[in-house]
Amino acid sequence: MDLSTIFRAACVAALTILPSVSAQAVDITGAGATFPFPVYSKWADAYKTQTGNGLNYQSIGSGAGIKQIQAKTVTFGASDAPLTAAQLSKDGLAQWPMVMGAIVAVVNIEGLKSNELVLDGRVLADIYLGAIKKWDDAAIKKLNPDLKLPSAAITVVRRSDGSGTTFNFTDYLAKVSADWKSKVGSGTAVEWPVGVGAKGNEGVAGNVAQTKNSIGYVEYAYAKQNNLTYAALVNAAGKTIKPTITSFQAAAANADWANAPGFYQILTNQPGEASWPITAATFILMYKQPVDADASNEALKFFAWAYEQGGKMAEELDYIPMPESVVKLIKDSWAKDIASK
Repeated sequence: MDLSTIFRAACVAALTILPSVSAQAVDITGAGATFPFPVYSKWADAYKTQTGNGLNYQSIGSGAGIKQIQAKTVTFGASDAPLTAAQLSKDGLAQWPMVMGAIVAVVNIEGLKSNELVLDGRVLADIYLGAIKKWDDAAIKKLNPDLKLPSAAITVVRRSDGSGTTFNFTDYLAKVSADWKSKVGSGTAVEWPVGVGAKGNEGVAGNVAQTKNSIGYVEYAYAKQNNLTYAALVNAAGKTIKPTITSFQAAAANADWANAPGFYQILTNQPGEASWPITAATFILMYKQPVDADASNEALKFFAWAYEQGGKMAEELDYIPMPESVVKLIKDSWAKDIASK
């Protein structure tokens, strides 16, 4: 057999092999919370490199993500606001925490560095109620006696979309401020007394970055990625705490996942001298009886991989990986709750 014949045979063989390889590649579809988007993106890139399978994740907010999974337009939904056991049962959904992180108050005040400004829950609530209107208000100055703050109006930035970040932020405010609890309450969307709306953690981060003397609330990874200035907070124990992986872990340590139906946990305003006060988990939602069992199985493979190999990547973005004991509970729940082929 001459060389040209061998070459043609090799080309034919390659063409018959390549389609079968590409046909095995699967894109997993999900939508929801913007809170975990940085870590989901990092996991997706690494998973694609290792397996050839991609993750098509729409960072559209928790409220929209819940609607997408209810409409069965995606394989999984993602929400920072966990659904109750009754809600899960009504829709035939399984729920579990994927990773934990934290929410920070970000500000744009000229000359100010991260952690120099100290706020507490009541002051934060009063800013978002519109009761505190200027940065040199007496209540802010009391917490920051040595800080020179401008006599400038505070531009309040908040979410405009249904948001799990908002759920956790407003849950915290409702726990520390009776006025906030009675006048506004908590939820993925609330009737904001004041403020400029922005879509997603991305939108709030971008708005604060562009607006002098503004304040907003975002997931910590967004604050770091956008080089935003964030405030220290006074926690439930009365201690001034900086946002760090250690303070996030201290708050998360109190969670009793084993006895939480549907893994329902709210981690705001946790006790402990070292606890960051606005810590939160982000959750995955999938059907117990999936429309597409193959797609559901592929998604579970990705989540299993993320638990096993994504911990270090999560920590690099200042998220808190789920403890191994909790991951075992989660995987056991998959075997029990989610039907597969």
